[in-house]
Amino acid sequence: MYQEIDLDKIDIHAEPPTEEPARQFYFMAKCREWVREFEEENGRVPTACVTTFGCQMNARDSEKLRGILREMGYEAASEERADFVIYNTCTVRENANTRVYGRLGQLKPRKKKYPHMMIGLCGCMMQEPEVVEKLKKSYRFVDIIFGTHNIYKFAELTATRLMSERMVIDIWKDTDRIVEDLPNKRKYDFKSGVNIMFGCNNFCSYCIVPYVRGRERSRDPKAIVREIERLAADGVSEVMLLGQNVNSYGKTLDTPMTFAELLKEIEKVEGIRRIRFMTSHPKDLSDELIEVMKNSKKICKHLHLPVQSGSTDILAKMNRRYTKEQYLELVSKIRAAVPDISLTTDIIVGFPGETEEDFEETLDVVRKVRYDSAFTFIYSKRTGTPAAVMEDQIPESVIKNRFDRLLKEVQEIAAKACKVHEGTVQEVLVEDVCDHDPEMVTGRLSNNLLVHFYGGKELIGRYADVELKECRGFYYIGEAAGMPDIMRGNVC
Repeated sequence: MYQEIDLDKIDIHAEPPTEEPARQFYFMAKCREWVREFEEENGRVPTACVTTFGCQMNARDSEKLRGILREMGYEAASEERADFVIYNTCTVRENANTRVYGRLGQLKPRKKKYPHMMIGLCGCMMQEPEVVEKLKKSYRFVDIIFGTHNIYKFAELTATRLMSERMVIDIWKDTDRIVEDLPNKRKYDFKSGVNIMFGCNNFCSYCIVPYVRGRERSRDPKAIVREIERLAADGVSEVMLLGQNVNSYGKTLDTPMTFAELLKEIEKVEGIRRIRFMTSHPKDLSDELIEVMKNSKKICKHLHLPVQSGSTDILAKMNRRYTKEQYLELVSKIRAAVPDISLTTDIIVGFPGETEEDFEETLDVVRKVRYDSAFTFIYSKRTGTPAAVMEDQIPESVIKNRFDRLLKEVQEIAAKACKVHEGTVQEVLVEDVCDHDPEMVTGRLSNNLLVHFYGGKELIGRYADVELKECRGFYYIGEAAGMPDIMRGNVC
């Protein structure tokens, strides 16, 4: 357990250990020595900033990077002031790559002015060979480049760069290794993401994730439960279980275990009050899981169930392995078991070969399911995926028209679907001070909807009963039930 390791007692002049994670703690200690030398020479502690692009898996990886930086001795700073800038990149859509190149261009003058500054790049974008080649040729000022499979080696790669003063590139094509018990620095004290698996075996024809995240590998259930127990002991009451497809958890274990069985074990952890998970692939969502959700007192009333398209023909081209009818039947089962569940989804518009009839099928699913919200995307061609070379790529003008129509439909339905809770009193986990009004706080319902209500920052991380006064589309304006009682501390 990393909390019990004293880095100052590690002999950094000895040979580094070969076993993990001991090897990484050795290099953290080595980097800490460099940080002390920097502080002596410059009269200040070096600073670092990790910027995250992409999904919640990336966000969780960034927390690990920040934890390792903290152990090295770096202090957190804004990107504009940091001595060490790390971009944890995404490559699901082409514009994500473009954003990173643009940000690197902005850093180049700073790097030239302050040669001690370091720039690190990691994440999904780095798993693309053409990206690494471009960086080697046109962005020689970048210091460290690594991918998704060896993020645990961050300390070792940093130490290598500090000792050699050359660009360090360490990209793995794939791995079956999972290194446990590394530091992490959470964004929130009261809630946390928890990786339960890595990689993806689905190979949807539009998606580059299996190529950059590798094949599925599940963490040992005991290690997952142990991590959640530690989080609970540290004040965390809500966990989000993360995986590219959590419903296929356990298939790669020596002793197979279903996701539903894992959820039952996590429910036993004292101190954990809410359990969330994402993402769920419809083809793997079992009756066993629906039953567990039905009977659970801790699993939140929210399920993100990406449909991607309502057309069975397009779903086949996407390699989604379910039909429109199967998806709608699954939704019916879920709603019968958990009537008050909030369903959200992902939808892609303009997939190659999508006809107007196919698009109408998608609209039909939206109308029948009545999602509480939907993430709608214009199809993005990703080199290396089967869909990128498919015929019948859809004209941009047609895609835009369909996207606008879909968005209008989604928003109108979602506004009505969310409004059904108006006037009820719901339990809210307060997450932050409201962005738009500092006298209000923002919290999240079990069904994942946001609510803003008047209250002080002392409520952050606590649960409060809130009356949902007014629905404003995708969020509520509320009022804490028994406001005077809250001032006397009558909040869980």
